[in-house]
Amino acid sequence: MSTTQMLKGILNGCILAIIKNKEVYGYELAEKLESYGFQSFSEGTIYPLLMRMQKEELVTSTLKKSTAGPRRKYYSLTPKGEIELKKFKKQWDYLQTNVNRVLTNEVEKHS
Repeated sequence: MSTTQMLKGILNGCILAIIKNKEVYGYELAEKLESYGFQSFSEGTIYPLLMRMQKEELVTSTLKKSTAGPRRKYYSLTPKGEIELKKFKKQWDYLQTNVNRVLTNEVEKHS
């Protein structure tokens, strides 16, 4: 499995976490992800995820005026999205703990 495939499974939770802090538009979201080290995701990857999340009622969008160019679609978290984010955090903690246990144990055996 490539790093990109693994990250796509995690990306939804990261997007929800970013949107929870502040409503954002797509390009701004891509920039924030890049600032956290997620260079492999473009707006072309993010927008379909946002559309799916909106369809699943995890996020909502509002068109707002832009200082430059056309209006922008800003995304914010819905109550359902907040519940989904809490689930993601719990699953991430569980997964991270168990993977680290396996990796630590594997390193110790080969030392």
